[in-house]
Amino acid sequence: MTLNTTRLRSHATPFRPRAARLVLGPASRFGRPDGAWWPRSRDLARELGELADVIDPLWGRLTHVAVNPRHWRLVPHGVVVVNDHEVTVDRFAGALNPHRILLQSYTAGRWDLLVVPPLTNASSAARLMAAAA
Repeated sequence: MTLNTTRLRSHATPFRPRAARLVLGPASRFGRPDGAWWPRSRDLARELGELADVIDPLWGRLTHVAVNPRHWRLVPHGVVVVNDHEVTVDRFAGALNPHRILLQSYTAGRWDLLVVPPLTNASSAARLMAAAA
């Protein structure tokens, strides 16, 4: 029996998380969304990490999320940890448009994003996101 003692070299490519599919429009547009977000799944807990990766450097640390749970398969409730900090998630079934998500940051305020359904084809999603921005 031959014993192979060759060591495998570790792959030097660093892990790169996926970026959130997000477009932002100009601020202060009464009644209109501040941008659009196209999540990859209906699991809000999973998607919040990617969203916070983009939002935190732009607007300051994401602290609060309000969402209508109608189109989300999994919605956390209460305080959850997102990228090593706490985010409060609230569900408002009757008060919020099911195609919107509200984000808050203590340092920069509040944003209202249009949520493009995850299974939307790329060309339709691009049109919706361009219209929101």
